Amino acid sequence: MEAEELRVGFVGAGRMAGGLGRGLLRAGKVPASNIIVSAPSDRNLAEWREWGCRTTHCNLEVLQESTVVFLATKPHVLPTVLQELRPAVTSQHLLISLAAGVTLQKLQRVGAAVFSRGTGVGDGDAALLQSLLSPCGMCEEVPEPYINIHTGLSGSGVAYVYLFAEAMAEGAVKMGMPMGLASKIAAQTLLGAAKMLLETGEHPAKLRGDVCTPGGTTIHGLYQLEKGALRATVMNAVQAATERACEMGED
Repeated sequence: MEAEELRVGFVGAGRMAGGLGRGLLRAGKVPASNIIVSAPSDRNLAEWREWGCRTTHCNLEVLQESTVVFLATKPHVLPTVLQELRPAVTSQHLLISLAAGVTLQKLQRVGAAVFSRGTGVGDGDAALLQSLLSPCGMCEEVPEPYINIHTGLSGSGVAYVYLFAEAMAEGAVKMGMPMGLASKIAAQTLLGAAKMLLETGEHPAKLRGDVCTPGGTTIHGLYQLEKGALRATVMNAVQAATERACEMGED
């Protein structure tokens, strides 16, 4: 389907929806005039209007005006939204839930399908979704049990990275560098490391080992991180976030 023909809706206008919307617009995947967004108040809608998108306070209007609908509400709100949308869902709609802890079983009670695929999603729908999301980063089809793990690793993981970046910068401040400069250097360091992981395909342990020289600065720093149980702590953080996503899906 051509970008000019595709009509995309967002139920919810928060940060997650905004990031995805910006990605679609910057990549030219969908013209702004073909995007409609709903939210209870105008607080998050002003930015969408600046981009040229249509906005509304009516969730049903989004469904009626769109073929691809991203459900970007808070998880505890989504069941109510699904009940509201149920009468208007047709076989022509592709609904994608961005909410953590919401299972396919719950969504399919109202005829919805998400990625991982529900029973109503064909190869064409999956390819369309991957095409839409590709400008915003990696988009993979995975078994449904991986969805909550992805939440603990990536959805919540950005906060872990921000905390790590903050700590790195504060270490430099402790040694006498201004915070603004330290933050920029920390961010660029993380960006460079991430690009190396993606571009080389190497195991992180090998790349880490390549940076270490005998008796050098890096191994001394890594020793302190090991003493502080950094790896175990981060592993536990991913586990805790994943388990919480599972609990939210059982509510």
